[in-house]
Amino acid sequence: MDMELLRYIGAACVFGFSAIGSVIGARIAGLAAIGSWKRSYQANKQGSFLLVAFAGAPLTQTIYAFILMSRMLGSGKNPFFIMCSGIISGIAMSLSAVGQGQVAAAGCDAYGETGKGYSNYIIVVGLLETVALFVLAFTFSVL
Repeated sequence: MDMELLRYIGAACVFGFSAIGSVIGARIAGLAAIGSWKRSYQANKQGSFLLVAFAGAPLTQTIYAFILMSRMLGSGKNPFFIMCSGIISGIAMSLSAVGQGQVAAAGCDAYGETGKGYSNYIIVVGLLETVALFVLAFTFSVL
């Protein structure tokens, strides 16, 4: 097998796994936002547009993965190292996105019901975002 192929496998894994996590996380948070809006409309209240931020939060992991993928393809490191880095980084970013979607779903529910605490909820969503940023920064630094 061509060793350079491993570099492309790593790049594909970091992007693919992260995108899968983003889709799952956005789905989880999006369903919660829609449920919250439904409850608001049933009560003849205006649904908050702020819930869109919760629903879209997990999508950023795909952007980070694209940045990392580009760095992997241009790196002079050992292709096997690149492949392993891509797999592990992609899985970590994916889990960050899924966790973010779960936390965002709880934020949608709580804010939709009370109309209070939005900044607290978005901060917790940001904590899960930090994991993906750490993965991006640390993996970027070793490449």
